[in-house]
Amino acid sequence: MTKNENPPEITAQSWVMVGALGLIWGATFMVIELALEGITPFWLAAARIGFATLLMIAFWGFRGFKLFAEPIGKQVFSRLIIIGALSSAIPFMLLSWGQQFVTSGFAGVSMAGVALMVLPLAHFLVPGERLTLRKTFGFVIGFVGVVVLIGGQAFETTGEFWEPFGRLACLSAAACYALSSVQMRLLPEVDSIGLNAVTLLIGAVIVIAAAWAVEGPPPSVSRNTLFVLLFLGLVPTAGASLLRVLVIRTAGPVFMSLVNYQVPVWSVVLGALILSEPLPPSLLTALALILCGVGLSQYGALSRLFRRL
Repeated sequence: MTKNENPPEITAQSWVMVGALGLIWGATFMVIELALEGITPFWLAAARIGFATLLMIAFWGFRGFKLFAEPIGKQVFSRLIIIGALSSAIPFMLLSWGQQFVTSGFAGVSMAGVALMVLPLAHFLVPGERLTLRKTFGFVIGFVGVVVLIGGQAFETTGEFWEPFGRLACLSAAACYALSSVQMRLLPEVDSIGLNAVTLLIGAVIVIAAAWAVEGPPPSVSRNTLFVLLFLGLVPTAGASLLRVLVIRTAGPVFMSLVNYQVPVWSVVLGALILSEPLPPSLLTALALILCGVGLSQYGALSRLFRRL
């Protein structure tokens, strides 16, 4: 059996992990801006995933390099390679290229679209993740909330000749995240730390090879840039990707996709608190829509959680 047939178990810990992921990834944009002052985009992605891979392999080795509970066949091994490529390497490169030609608002909406893409995929592929009208309506409301938050620039055009291809790249990156989440849930019983280490290693090989091919040998960087890259590798890559694996393997890919509605909210709020950027007037409306959407789509999980509490 290669499918994980246990229904998703959404607990208080699941909500805490998803909340932490939203905060971590929402704050990452500011840190990436700092890193880009001292390094090229592809090598930034390569350094970030490279440091994270080294850390996770060391941690995995400390635990005895455990991975699957039983021997795996070629199908599971192939799925592992696909997850490694789709969960970080390919979307990192697609976003790096695509965001040269599209507005940041469109890129944000594309990432919020991950939640809507996961729904039909999980319905057909993941046991226990049935598509219902209430769940669909909730996710659509949440998506509308993200569009309201981003505002007019969500679908503005840049006028670039390559803009349609840039938009396709951003949407393809979102599809990669959705597909990798579903494929990860379908793996048999596996050690979460080992799974995170292996998929990061696969992604690192792809990204480093691409960075070398596109931007040449790795550039020299300042000490400050190196510290920023180490932070990116430690927290939003190694740490957050481990949380992502834990959430998907226990609570399922549909629940995990709620993170994509939180990221733009945290990005706006942290930008106001730390960088003194103005808060958009639509923030409260957008937040209300996102919370309503989350509450509606996860009504059953919330009811069970509060009954236990």
